[in-house]
Amino acid sequence: MTKHRLHDDGCFSAKRASIIYDAWYKMNFEENIIKRQNSSEYFDTVIGHIEDIVIGEEFQRMVNQFMECYYYEFEPGEENKIVYTEIYQKYTNMIEAHIVEHLNRKMSCFDMDLFAMELENKKTQLDGEIFELLYTLTDFLAFKDMVLDYKAFKEGAYDDLSKGISVTGLQK
Repeated sequence: MTKHRLHDDGCFSAKRASIIYDAWYKMNFEENIIKRQNSSEYFDTVIGHIEDIVIGEEFQRMVNQFMECYYYEFEPGEENKIVYTEIYQKYTNMIEAHIVEHLNRKMSCFDMDLFAMELENKKTQLDGEIFELLYTLTDFLAFKDMVLDYKAFKEGAYDDLSKGISVTGLQK
């Protein structure tokens, strides 16, 4: 009788696990259908959350610390040193992990593959700082340009447009 009781408990647990799995699978299946039907709305929601993430102090501090550590390695020109690849890998891993972690907290249905596909499909239509940042994750030259701009700023070798601008009043 004890054996039978243990067997029943085991069957009940397996049956219960099966029901829970089926409910989870159905929920994820429905969630994926909704995401694909509303991909533009989904994309806009993800972009909004990413904007919130990147304007945060934690993200800004993380990027600035990274730039401070590595900007001196980069030089203008066509030549790309092997060390650039290692630095780029560190950058993409760090930024992607940070963004994905925060998106997963904000959106139970976040799907990086779907988002990346939408980003690629809309690449020619998108403009703005947030998209420039996202392109640094997939385009090495965009990343290199960003680092070189940072380096120019740090070394005071950037074009300061305000030097050539003067404001005068209208004469009557």
